[in-house]
Amino acid sequence: MAGANHDLRKALMVRPGTKVRLDRIDPAATHGFDRARAETVTQADLDRLDPLQERLWAEGKHKLLIVLQGIDTAGKGGTISHVMGAFNPQGCKIHGFKVPTAEELAHDYLWRAHPHVPAAGEVAIFDRSHYEQVLVVRVMGLEPKATWERHYDEINAFERLLVDTGTTVLKFFLHIDRDEQRQRLQARLDDPNKRWKFKMGDLETRAKWDDYIAAYEAALTRCSTPEAPWFIVPANHKWFRNMAVASIVADTLQDLKPRYPEPIEPIPPGLQVE
Repeated sequence: MAGANHDLRKALMVRPGTKVRLDRIDPAATHGFDRARAETVTQADLDRLDPLQERLWAEGKHKLLIVLQGIDTAGKGGTISHVMGAFNPQGCKIHGFKVPTAEELAHDYLWRAHPHVPAAGEVAIFDRSHYEQVLVVRVMGLEPKATWERHYDEINAFERLLVDTGTTVLKFFLHIDRDEQRQRLQARLDDPNKRWKFKMGDLETRAKWDDYIAAYEAALTRCSTPEAPWFIVPANHKWFRNMAVASIVADTLQDLKPRYPEPIEPIPPGLQVE
């Protein structure tokens, strides 16, 4: 059973050359799905991921990079838990991009991303990514505008290199509104088991909401390319977020048509293991 299929993938994709205005995209949209139907579709797609990944790994030909971006509390970790958890960890690696280390700062900003892209047969997931260089760096004024302005073309060139060498790149922006973020931050404060997730810096970031939205709009506009398009996923409803990401990932893997390889050595007909 296929999930939401290509119609949803087409609806959420940022067409190259489109100027993105996030205030015109409803973060609570469900595209005609209710929760019950979405959860059924999600499970069907999660069931597809395991055999598709096994064939990807066995074939050792294709590579899949999944980039998750979104403002604080948008649901990157939840997406990894509820969707990417369907992958066998043997062929899947996850890398979170935190504040750069001294060693990373001593290199160009893409240096810390490149070692974590997938090898042949692998799935790699970025929790945040190289896009921080045109998000937090831009908003916090960590580089002059003339410097971070160059990064959009550099990022496009980097992703083109990955695609040209056999990597399929899926980039998801998890879109929530300001009130939904407020509720999620408050929920962290109110729940003793989730309070560890809360940082005072979250409030400083929230105070710059408009600046971050402008930065995301620029990245989505300038870096959605035919080779590596962005998908804007309405994420106020976690169940819709999970369905949309699972569906697009499963459909993308299916389109790669991974196949089990032939045995390396000829196997005599009727061979029995004793």
